[in-house]
Amino acid sequence: MLHSSRRNFLAHVGRGMLVGSVGAALAHDLGISTAFAGEDSNRITFGGMEPLVALMQDTPLDQLNRVLVEQIRSGVDLRTLIAAGALANARTFGGEDYIGYHSFMALAPALDMSKELPAERQPLPVLKVLYRNTDRIHQFGGSGAEVLRQIEAAEHATGPEPGLELQQLTRAGEFDRAEALFAAYANEPAGEMFNHVQYPVQDSANVHRVVLAWRAWLAIDLIGEEYAHTLLRQSVRFCCDESERSIANNHPQPELWGLVPRILDEYQLLSQPLGNKPGDDTFVQELAGTIFGADPVTAAEAAAQAIKDGYAPDAIGEAMSIAANLLLLHDPGRTGQQVQDGKPEGSVHGDSVGVHASDSANAWRNIARVSNQRNAAVSLVVGAYHTAGQSGRVLPDQWPLRIDAVERETDTAALVATAEEAIQNSDQALAGAAIHRISERGGESRPVFDMLLNYSTSEDGSLHAEKFYRTVTEEFATTRESLRWRQLIGLARVCASEYGRTAAGYDEACELLQV
Repeated sequence: MLHSSRRNFLAHVGRGMLVGSVGAALAHDLGISTAFAGEDSNRITFGGMEPLVALMQDTPLDQLNRVLVEQIRSGVDLRTLIAAGALANARTFGGEDYIGYHSFMALAPALDMSKELPAERQPLPVLKVLYRNTDRIHQFGGSGAEVLRQIEAAEHATGPEPGLELQQLTRAGEFDRAEALFAAYANEPAGEMFNHVQYPVQDSANVHRVVLAWRAWLAIDLIGEEYAHTLLRQSVRFCCDESERSIANNHPQPELWGLVPRILDEYQLLSQPLGNKPGDDTFVQELAGTIFGADPVTAAEAAAQAIKDGYAPDAIGEAMSIAANLLLLHDPGRTGQQVQDGKPEGSVHGDSVGVHASDSANAWRNIARVSNQRNAAVSLVVGAYHTAGQSGRVLPDQWPLRIDAVERETDTAALVATAEEAIQNSDQALAGAAIHRISERGGESRPVFDMLLNYSTSEDGSLHAEKFYRTVTEEFATTRESLRWRQLIGLARVCASEYGRTAAGYDEACELLQV
């Protein structure tokens, strides 16, 4: 950690650089000065990144798009802007604010989305999520309400398994002790810290818990390993916060606390290396059907048996992803008390059962790819547990698509046009049917992605548009050809569901970019 005098120096320099980067007159208009950051010796600062991080926190919302476009035109790349937004978010919310961590989880996906767009439109998804990010930072209280502070590391990390020790502290909601223990490992490689964090993450089937951890890992690659500890602290605090609230409300101990060690022991998942059997279509579909239809414990044991039988982790993760997609394709849409502002009758976007399940399955599957053997196995077991037990919330048969409306069309371009018109008419059944027909005809996927990307960029999506688009692109790319198109059918449904609610700041960004 930085010595306080060095911290103060860098903070003062950072604000001075920010003033220089936007100009003294504009800085005065924005209310930015060189005074604030150096006054708090406990404040975390980010060296050379501090000017842009402060810009994300301090710029008034009605000036933000203009300032960011000026930064882009002056040569600041989109990756750097997203990195600054992520650090501003982590420092402000520390993984404890619902809209705050949703904004964080959208940042890296937005950058990936930008790479798929024509050059003149590439800033749009980035500007969209940075606008949301700064808006929430201001609502939260801005620089004066930051959650993450400097913390002293525990003098000794006592246990042979740091993750297990961290898990015990987060289970007890011991914020200070858990953070101090995690700080003791701040100089370890990022991968080791990530493996420690998985122990508490695996304690609960909570979509935000696992997706935040995965997106924090991706942000390390984006921003730099020197910020790994800051980014992963969000997960430590999220887990502590959830435990603290559970204890206060006298909730029972989560079933996973006892289930995971039992399954590890009973199925001997750590006694031999993970297997590499790819599994055929029948294996993947049968396991997906079990996870989709079974109770959580049965699904967890099915995943454990597949691991024991030597199937490759990615084949098991593929089945988990398909099961999650089935929840979306079987979703009848919101009714009754599920209907909310921005989530009307019949909608499936936002925090719907299928979108949430798909995002969490994607995170568990990816964590299994990058973790050590213990965490890879547990991620698949907990991921199957997490995905299962939800079929009672959807239809027993797939939600009907309007196949008869497109069954005679053979041209991919015409079918894409039909899907786009259906999206603009909020017709989920026709949008999904048109994509299904393209897959039947062996059409190309890129024109479909290009069209759906535009709506995933422009629409609000109730905090989930960017994450879910990225989930679908990843799952399509890593699912066998015979099964992958169902991911795009699901995305078409979601785009049709969310259409008509343009994201805040999006139209202004288009105007500034002249696109």
